[in-house]
Amino acid sequence: MSEATCEKVLQMEEPPIQTDQRNSAPPVPNSALDFAALAQPSYAHTLFLGQNGLRPGWGFTFYVLLFYIFARLLSFWISQATAALWPAMGPRWTEAFSELGSLIAALIPAVILARIEKRPWKVYGLPLRRAFGRMFWLGTLWGFLGISILMVTLFGIHDFDFGQVALHGLRIGKFALYWSMLFLLVGLFEEFLLRGYTQFTLARGIGFWPAAAMLSVTFGLIHLLNEGEQWRGVLAAGWIGLFLCLTLRRTGSLWFAVGFHAAWDWGETFFYSVPDSGISYPHQQLLHSSLHGSPWLTGGTVGPEGSLLCLLILGLAWIAFDRVFPRAVAPDLTRNTLPIQE
Repeated sequence: MSEATCEKVLQMEEPPIQTDQRNSAPPVPNSALDFAALAQPSYAHTLFLGQNGLRPGWGFTFYVLLFYIFARLLSFWISQATAALWPAMGPRWTEAFSELGSLIAALIPAVILARIEKRPWKVYGLPLRRAFGRMFWLGTLWGFLGISILMVTLFGIHDFDFGQVALHGLRIGKFALYWSMLFLLVGLFEEFLLRGYTQFTLARGIGFWPAAAMLSVTFGLIHLLNEGEQWRGVLAAGWIGLFLCLTLRRTGSLWFAVGFHAAWDWGETFFYSVPDSGISYPHQQLLHSSLHGSPWLTGGTVGPEGSLLCLLILGLAWIAFDRVFPRAVAPDLTRNTLPIQE
């Protein structure tokens, strides 16, 4: 065999040169790929949950839906119970139990969603440790002072007469206490429904003041359900709602707003004995008072809330409150959660 032929044979028998594979990535097992795919959040998880828990739009939607369900259920149960006890209770206590049912219907969905969202209860505006504390009583003082300034102004321009005392003896204390209890329930219910969980949740998505404007308009429109209500009263209710949002922003809770709301309604309905958002309660008010004159000043069938003077006095209250509480108390609203946007 020639030398050239031997070299060819040796080359054919020589094993192939192996390349260095230390820098090349090892093949990924199929099981690892499957595990990575399973670790990705599902579509439903991404749809409903964001980086900070339940997305604001879904939270608001679920709250409204749950409130409607609980409100209907509690309204049915309360109506059945009060119908059986009607002779002993009377219509006023029926109204009180109805307001209590509405308050419970507003609170239960927030409790459920707070557990789901893992948020402390205080961020929704009613911290229990501040219940009926200094801010509540300060709000009560401001509320009664506000309606008193309005009524005294109407008296000064001869559009309001106090009249004579309609109640006597123990009936004064009885109805004063009853209206205090009822309007406390009204204040708690309406403030939490429209400036509690809903305000906090919408503020996470669109900012505090856009959410406040949206819910205050809703607050005003709800008053159209009252008999005798007119657009002037709706405007005033919306303006009051914005003012109460300011108190929430500056005090860090709803307790000032609850006190203001309850005291305003108590003074209007019981103490000054005039229509409240188009509703009047004869024979259960302190005075035989009367409003007369231009509906633009007296509010007409709406009551003093429909007066243009009410808008002016609330504007002055806004300025005064802004001076007394010049800074927002954001930490009480946003601790352990997203900061509320201005």
